[in-house]
Amino acid sequence: MIDSRIRTVLDALQDCIAACEHCASSCLQEEHVHMMVKCIETDRDCADICRLTAAFLARGSVHGKHLLRECIEICRACAEECSKHDDEHCQQCAQACSRCAEACESIAS
Repeated sequence: MIDSRIRTVLDALQDCIAACEHCASSCLQEEHVHMMVKCIETDRDCADICRLTAAFLARGSVHGKHLLRECIEICRACAEECSKHDDEHCQQCAQACSRCAEACESIAS
C-alpha cells in the first residue's frame, strides 16, 4: 500500500500532467501559436518529468528523491512561463504546476 503522503504527491503529479497536456494542446490551437512555443515546450517537459517522477515514487525507487528535485524545478519553470499568458488554460496550468511543486517539496527532504 502506498503511504498517504506519497498518494497526495501522486495525485498532484497526475493533475499537473493533465493540465500541462491540455495547455500544450490548447496553445497549439491559438491564433498566436508562434508566441506560445516556449509555453508548449515547457508544458511537455513538465508533463514528462511528472510522469517519470510518479512512476519512480509509486514503485518506491531509491532514485525518487532525486527526481523530486528536478520535478520541483521544472514545475516552477512551467508555472512561471504559463503565468505570463492570459489564456485560461495557461492560468490553470500555472496553478496545477505550483500545487505540484509544493506537494513534491513536502516529501523531498
